[in-house]
Amino acid sequence: MTQPEVPNVTVAGSTNRSGTISVRATDQGVPVEIKFERGEYRYGAQTLANEILRLTQRSAIAARARRREVLSEAGMPTDILDGLGLPDRQAAVDELDRIDDADTGPTSWMRPV
Repeated sequence: MTQPEVPNVTVAGSTNRSGTISVRATDQGVPVEIKFERGEYRYGAQTLANEILRLTQRSAIAARARRREVLSEAGMPTDILDGLGLPDRQAAVDELDRIDDADTGPTSWMRPV
């Protein structure tokens, strides 16, 4: 019986609410792909950078949870997975909710007239 292959890196992606910015990052938090619509420039570089950072953090958490699942399926014990700091699915959901709750950005860029 062969051991399931464990990839060297796990990657996940996140997209902002409006779907205009997306980031794919590794389980180590390294962004490997960043896409955004040209219109995002109008909100300024700092706003764009903050959103890219937030989406990178979200992607990294999702990738770490996915990595835990892959390693668990390969037979790695739970105590080692915990020691590696890889979140289980519920811990990842809780952390993603915390990041989303802390997102104080506007839900719409429209201004009242």
